[in-house]
Amino acid sequence: MKLFFLRHGIAAEQGQWSGRDFDRPLTSDGIARMEREAKGIAALSLGIDAIVTSPLVRARQTAELVADRLDLRAALVEDERLGAAFSFELLPAILADHPGDAVLLVGHEPGFSVTLGRLVGGAHVEVKKGALAGVELAPSGSPRGMLVCLIPPKALRR
Repeated sequence: MKLFFLRHGIAAEQGQWSGRDFDRPLTSDGIARMEREAKGIAALSLGIDAIVTSPLVRARQTAELVADRLDLRAALVEDERLGAAFSFELLPAILADHPGDAVLLVGHEPGFSVTLGRLVGGAHVEVKKGALAGVELAPSGSPRGMLVCLIPPKALRR
């Protein structure tokens, strides 16, 4: 199984946002950049067949932009476990509930970087806003795998 992690795009800064953190949206620049990144993700032909997103607005907006570009809106689902409290320990249950050959998770830090690091044997990994990481999971079904890509947002936009 291939598992991809996409951190949400550029969102309104917490200090400049007066609403709940849950509702913090992508900025207009974040939307424009994520539209270009979605085009880059589509060009990679990753074979994604399921998209699972955090319900937080900025992640959901990111997932919708990618789903629209990949023509996978019907394969887009929200899972609250991908919210701010996402962790390595939650990953097996999320994958069991949302199976696929190539699944894209859309969410947040620090959970994505910590989980990626643990998946690939304890490495230090940093997932920037809008970055895409891919892991080929071990066939045994254990939550272990090999990092196959870590693409910064700038490269996706090109």
